[in-house]
Amino acid sequence: MENSKIEKFGLNELTNLRNELMESGLDSFQGAQVLSSFLSGRGYGIGTEQARAAVLRLEHNGFSYDRMQQELERVALVM
Repeated sequence: MENSKIEKFGLNELTNLRNELMESGLDSFQGAQVLSSFLSGRGYGIGTEQARAAVLRLEHNGFSYDRMQQELERVALVM
């Protein structure tokens, strides 16, 4: 489900997000905060449970850039 109002994030942005989620040993609650901060810093909102579920899906399905973009499009709320 693609939301045309959500931007395509740059490779550098996704790389930084990916590294922070993968390398810092965060649990899903902390990962949700990282994801929430990433989106809010770019003018989007996200619910706590949606952020946590997105992080869990990314952990389960891998952190490919395409998958990350799809998840961000799925959960980001235009503010």
